[in-house]
Amino acid sequence: MNVATVAASKDIQALAEALRSGLLRTSRAVRREAARAGVSALDAQLLGVIKKLPGVGVSELAEREQMTRASMSGHVKRLEAAGWIERASGGEADRRRALLSLTAKGGKALDAIRRRRNDWLVGRLAQLSAEDRAALAAAAGPLARLAEER
Repeated sequence: MNVATVAASKDIQALAEALRSGLLRTSRAVRREAARAGVSALDAQLLGVIKKLPGVGVSELAEREQMTRASMSGHVKRLEAAGWIERASGGEADRRRALLSLTAKGGKALDAIRRRRNDWLVGRLAQLSAEDRAALAAAAGPLARLAEER
């Protein structure tokens, strides 16, 4: 490794160390807001994915969330029993495949979660200086790209 590569590696390591704790604490706080809305963080995540990908199957959902199909099936059954999602048949091509979609009730629950989370974040952002908010605004795009699946 050359000197520039080592320096860049150390800079990246230091940046990761500096960001990790704040990102984790912020993520936990945002997840807690879902619980205060009466929905688990996982349920909120699943509702969001199903809204984004209407017609997603249980297997694909399990794979996306890195869960077993059996475990995901239990979560899907619970969301369905709550009236937040519904299943439709995969049609003639694949009768075994269940296509998942959000119900109106599920959409309202997801909207309530998102409002609560955004309200929490707005309150916290309002306590920061204009300079800190500008720095966070500049970091929003790169942070989103960090979380993208590759």
